[in-house]
Amino acid sequence: MSRNQHFIVLLLSLTFAACAVAPGQPDEITLSIVGTNDVHGAIAATDEAGGLVAVSAYVDALRRARAADGGAVLLIDAGDMWQGTLESNLVEGAAVVEAYNAMGVTAAAIGNHEFDFGPEGPNAIPLEEGQDPRGNLKQRAREAAFPLLAANLIDNTSGEPVAWDNVRPSILIEAAGIKVGIVGILTSNTLTTTIAANTSNLSIAPLAETIAAQARQLRDDGAALIVVAAHAGGKCTDLSDRLDLSSCDMSAEVMQVASRLEPGLVDYIVGGHKHNPIAHIVNGTPITSNYANTFSFGRVDFRIDAATQRVVSRQVFAPQQTKFDAQTTYEGYPLITNADVEAVALRAKARAQALKQESLGVTLTGPFELEPDIESAISNLMTEAMLDSFEADIAIHNVFGGLRSNLPPGELTYGDVFEMFPFDNIVTIHEVSGRDLRHVIARKVHTQRKPGFAGMRVFASCDDGEMSVEMRLNDGRVIGDDDRIRVVANDFLALGGDDILTPAFRGEDFELRYNMPFARDALVSWFRAGPDTLAPEDFRSHDAPKWNVPDPLPATCQY
Repeated sequence: MSRNQHFIVLLLSLTFAACAVAPGQPDEITLSIVGTNDVHGAIAATDEAGGLVAVSAYVDALRRARAADGGAVLLIDAGDMWQGTLESNLVEGAAVVEAYNAMGVTAAAIGNHEFDFGPEGPNAIPLEEGQDPRGNLKQRAREAAFPLLAANLIDNTSGEPVAWDNVRPSILIEAAGIKVGIVGILTSNTLTTTIAANTSNLSIAPLAETIAAQARQLRDDGAALIVVAAHAGGKCTDLSDRLDLSSCDMSAEVMQVASRLEPGLVDYIVGGHKHNPIAHIVNGTPITSNYANTFSFGRVDFRIDAATQRVVSRQVFAPQQTKFDAQTTYEGYPLITNADVEAVALRAKARAQALKQESLGVTLTGPFELEPDIESAISNLMTEAMLDSFEADIAIHNVFGGLRSNLPPGELTYGDVFEMFPFDNIVTIHEVSGRDLRHVIARKVHTQRKPGFAGMRVFASCDDGEMSVEMRLNDGRVIGDDDRIRVVANDFLALGGDDILTPAFRGEDFELRYNMPFARDALVSWFRAGPDTLAPEDFRSHDAPKWNVPDPLPATCQY
């Protein structure tokens, strides 16, 4: 090729490159991607968080900033949207979908708690012939003006990702002229962290492999940017340095997923599920996650060359707290709540107000704090109240994950109890053998997330690498292998939830009684029938622990 021919080819390539940018379009486009997770029905503001009303103000201010520079904002949610507050639960999540529609959510992953409401109507699980155990979720999906994403949620009949109205594995959209692919995935423990009756005939495909397959297809379809909405979590305690992972739990699910992906295949992971903050770069991929209930939101900005559609730079922001006052600005713009979102919140609050403020006739002398402590006052309160309410030997509850908020000091209301335990789980009572109960306890000795219980104390020891577990009822009797023990729990646990009662409550061995009350209603009745005051110090058990396990207990010590 002659020098003149080289010059012509170069001139033509530059000409085409210049033409690739639309007239008036900036050379570089800024895409701001806002990530929310585990909103759990938090529409209105509370003392701790601003609710979706506040999030809407931040997002709208950011949209004004991007409109001024020719960019765009994408709002992506990582799941667990609507289960958790009276305002949302009274309408089984419809209010949250209405608020998301008003906010202009781009896409949202399905989380494990999206299954909690079961079929359409008041039943939390299918109790009548023909009821669809996912009826509520499908109805919310039909109402959503944004797609729900679940690439690794597999229909066992077809072997393919579920194919419900407005539910898909991934989407390809265009924002400010940039093609963006978005993939949604669920945590691998989805099927044990929601009620099993509502997830029948479903399975969860491996996360990293699913993301990789979807991302490659989206790249082939022209995506310049790939975002994953991952209902999978982790934890970092130091958010000051995006590249410093020393404070992060690298064994956590979302960290493992990012570590297994080919660097550069995915541009951003919006994480969730674990309710912990992350704002880090793992294996070249930014990950953000937040505390639950709209305490904060995540954000990553991408500068993209408009001609080549290549990422020029990126900025990972620390989680932005949502509480604000009249003087607060964001990106140089005043924070003004979205009127439509505020209207949704006002309607939801009005529906819930009377029930939420109903007094239960008891005063708490101090706060029952939600702590990561198996012997905490609130953990013991839950299990002891359940044991007192029914004729049983022991009560068991998944106090980690199964309790959701503090009980504040002062006059206790129905709303306080609801926020502590928002799940529509029914009470179960079953007889199990002492041998099976010992297996239940022995499997949890090594775990941090031990179940809470009332009615007995557990003593574990280790001799030559073999674990010994002794269980004593409150009256001092040692539980023998052939003893029959009445256990009060709930249907979530009885059906395998959190894999706690699996060795004792096998599906073929028992039948659930659906005429039993909700566990929450049993708690409310217990409070109403109890003393006028309750003190948290009366419910702590550190002086006589229920769990007595050597510290440290060698990992080699097995039952």
